[in-house]
Amino acid sequence: DVQLQASGGGSVQTGGSLRLSCAASGSTFDDSAIGWFRQVPGKEREGLACIKISDGSTYYEDSVKWRFTISAENAKNTVYLQMDSLKPEDTAVYYCAAGTYYSGRYCGNFNSWGQGTQVTVSS
Repeated sequence: DVQLQASGGGSVQTGGSLRLSCAASGSTFDDSAIGWFRQVPGKEREGLACIKISDGSTYYEDSVKWRFTISAENAKNTVYLQMDSLKPEDTAVYYCAAGTYYSGRYCGNFNSWGQGTQVTVSS
């Protein structure tokens, strides 16, 4: 029931940084969450990090836990993904989606998806 749009992608060298933004609008609920995903052609979509909107609780997948940071600026209805120490294998289309927060595991029940933003990391 939430509409959102990812932006902020671009091209960066290995070791560089980017900050992606996800602008959200529409109805939310107590367990509502925003998650970041990426996808490379021919491979499965990969969850990266998600955040519970109501209290800021977060969950990270191990692959990005030490390099990526998810945060929310509720006054602007925006969720960010700060990406540091980027590697060529981070090259993908990045998406944000609205779902449900679950304690102890990645968020799920994603029903609303924004259009992706391309991230390219050159070696």
